[in-house]
Amino acid sequence: MVSGFVIAATGLKAEARIAERSPGVKAVIGGAREDHLASVLTQSIGDGVTGLISFGIAGGLRPGLKPGTIVIGTSVVHSSGRIYSSDARWSDRLFEALPNAETGPVAGSSTIIANQVEKRAIYLSSGAFAADMESHVVAQVATDRGLPFAVLRAVADPATLSLPPAAVNGLNPDGSPNISAVLKSLATQPGQLWDIVRIAGATRRAMKSLLRCHRLLGPGLGGADLG
Repeated sequence: MVSGFVIAATGLKAEARIAERSPGVKAVIGGAREDHLASVLTQSIGDGVTGLISFGIAGGLRPGLKPGTIVIGTSVVHSSGRIYSSDARWSDRLFEALPNAETGPVAGSSTIIANQVEKRAIYLSSGAFAADMESHVVAQVATDRGLPFAVLRAVADPATLSLPPAAVNGLNPDGSPNISAVLKSLATQPGQLWDIVRIAGATRRAMKSLLRCHRLLGPGLGGADLG
């Protein structure tokens, strides 16, 4: 029986659909806009909320992490210097339930970290395994509200791969793919095509990993009874 519910913060509609397959999960979509995500998270918190989870795909920062690798964030680091510790009990549950998952810091970023040189610099300075645009918002809102939080991310683009412009700019504000923007970018820079194909394949592997997670974790993505 689910005793409470968890709010999952995602960047994409596809991630939200996966998260809500788990009983006791309500997903909100940031669409790569941190102010919007903070607002919808805050508005969604009410009676019965047991915690917040940052859920979705991420860019790999630590060398050697392949597409589809699950990263459980032990902490969230931000360029402002803030470091937030995730809930240890929830994180332990995630690690125990998910075979071959990696655990380590995750970097929260206000912008997409697209270039492999930038990825390496952030890894060397912070030790973060992966980066996304939601985890720092989740951590801040959870801290402000006195709620536990967790981070569960699947690596899409690895540390050695730079994202082409079509991938960086191919998202609508509601978290859905902006196909026309991708096609327009490809028309002006057709040399991106091979990288787009690679990114698409890596993203599919990451999404498959997220689907496996929701089946293994049970209600509230492992956090429905933490309150």
